[in-house]
Parts: sequence; C-alpha cells; structure tokens
Amino acid sequence: MTDDHPIPVQPERPVPPLRPEGEVLAEAQRRSRRSFIVLGLAGLAGLGGWRWLATQPNDSGISRPLRQVLDANGQLSSAYYKETRLAPEFARSRARTPRVNGKVGLKQELDAAAWRLRVEGYGTGRAQEFTLADIQALPRVEMITELKCIEGWSTVVRWAGARFSDFLAQYPLAGTKGQPQFVGMRTPDEAYYVGLEMASALHPQTLLCYEMNGKPLTAAHGAPLRLVTPLKYGTKHLKRLGTIAFADTRPKDYWAELGYDWDSGH
Repeated sequence: MTDDHPIPVQPERPVPPLRPEGEVLAEAQRRSRRSFIVLGLAGLAGLGGWRWLATQPNDSGISRPLRQVLDANGQLSSAYYKETRLAPEFARSRARTPRVNGKVGLKQELDAAAWRLRVEGYGTGRAQEFTLADIQALPRVEMITELKCIEGWSTVVRWAGARFSDFLAQYPLAGTKGQPQFVGMRTPDEAYYVGLEMASALHPQTLLCYEMNGKPLTAAHGAPLRLVTPLKYGTKHLKRLGTIAFADTRPKDYWAELGYDWDSGH
C-alpha cells in the first residue's frame, strides 16, 4: 500500500466481563442435563429398535430386516461383478503362505488315496466321482492373486489348478436341462459349505486348486483340492472339496447362516 492509502487499523474487541461462578455452574448443569436427556432418548430409541428387530421373522440365521440389508449389499456386489473383470495379479516374489484360518470341515483325517470329488448331475438324478488325477489332467492354470479375508487381512498367493469352467466343459454335468443358476460345494464331512452364483463359478479365475506356491496343498490349506475364487472373500474359498451340486435357488452357505453377506464379493 502507498502512503495515500494507509492500512486500516482494526479496533480492539472489548473483552467480555467475567461471569459469576454460580451462573457458570448453573449453565453447565443445564447443558449436562440436556445432554443426558438427549443421549438417554437416543439410547431408548436404539433399544426399541433392537427389540423390534428381535421380534422380526428369522431369515437364514438372522433377523429378516438385517438379511434384507445384506442382500442389498450382495446385489450391489453382483451389479459390479462382470465376467470380464479380473482380480489383479502380482509378481511371483510377493507370494506368501497365508495363515491357517478356520478348520471347519477339516477335522477328519485325510486319506488322500481314497479321496474322491463327487458331482451331482443337474436334473439327471445321477452322480459321478472324480480322482485328483482327473482334475490334474485338465489344462493347468497358474495365477498369483490376493486372498482377502473378511476379517481385514490379505495375502498374495500363487495358486495352480484347473478352471472350474474347463472342468464343466470336459464333464458337462450341469447342462442336461438348461443352465443352473447356482452351484453349491461341501466338504466331505458336510460341515462346511458354500454357494456361488454360476457366473462366479464360471469366471476364468475360479479354480479347482491343487497347488499353492509351487507345492501340493497341505491338509491345513485344503488338500487335496480346494476352491479359489479371488473376486470373493476367503469365506467362499472352500477347503477340501467333497461334493459339488447344481441348483436353481441359492444353496445354503455356512457364513451366510451366521449373518454374513451371501454374495461375499469385493
């Protein structure tokens, strides 16, 4: 600024006089009572909402309104899902052994020689059994993808196996009366089970997996054969496949029955 236009000086604001201590304490008490009432009403509303939820019909293990919210999340995930969308792949040097997380369905001692994969035909009333050698005879596919746990952790893993789509192309067990909408998979003891929409099962990265990080699967990680589908959380990656079945309605799903999203996509 020039001398002709001096910078205006802001007047000092007057300092308000100190309020009597009694008046300050009275105001604090009024605010405390008001806050207590507001929080109390909010808590009562929350309690009332919870009691209302508790009176609602059960749907797949949880209250129906909560299931409807989870189903809405699943619909968003399905809308985002496309067969052309692939999970990112990583350098081999980043591959690690994931933690052993969950032993449901793995408690029986594994007899690898006696193991068979049982597949129930769609609309045929017949079932077929396959050995690990049958699966290994299909084109071998290797991918290095991220295993994401719904608990929040993730690990890059090098997987190898046969595409589920190649398995169905070689053994057309699901096409006798049209295309089923869903596929269900269970462990040999039927203690753990998952459901997939057919589009996810036929995705090019969905594998019937028999190797992890260049070695055969260990019992703790699902030997001799497990499911890997990297666009889904680990809850869908069923370890130790025993039975595959096709359906027109959603198959039962272990974690969905415990209140989780049936779709489990990310």
